[in-house]
Amino acid sequence: MKGASAIGTHRHLVTCQGPGTPVADGDGGYTTGWSNLVPPTWRCSIEPATERDLERVAAGTVISTASHVLKGLYHPQLAVSSRLIFGTRVFQVTGVSDPEERHLRSHVLGIELIDAAPVVDDSWMEDGWAE
Repeated sequence: MKGASAIGTHRHLVTCQGPGTPVADGDGGYTTGWSNLVPPTWRCSIEPATERDLERVAAGTVISTASHVLKGLYHPQLAVSSRLIFGTRVFQVTGVSDPEERHLRSHVLGIELIDAAPVVDDSWMEDGWAE
């Protein structure tokens, strides 16, 4: 059963964002904001990363650039360029894995950014994405 494990373990609802379209800033450069992924939210568990977690997710190699492990049902657009927002907390994605490579679950390694301003576009709620 695909979603059976999610009921009690995936208790956090995060907003998933990726880099938006670059916009000219008028000085010859560009500014890139954030835009919501599709789907814009993801139910997951958020837990502090242990060394054992990092080795397991990174296929036996040690990664020291993650503070948390987020696990949930498969999200097709999560990538290392993504960020996840949970309330006032922002996690920059540093790794994504698809255990068993069957598109059933996503495991994400992330660094919690301190003092990052989570700008959330809630317009998706008007488009029928609300739960």
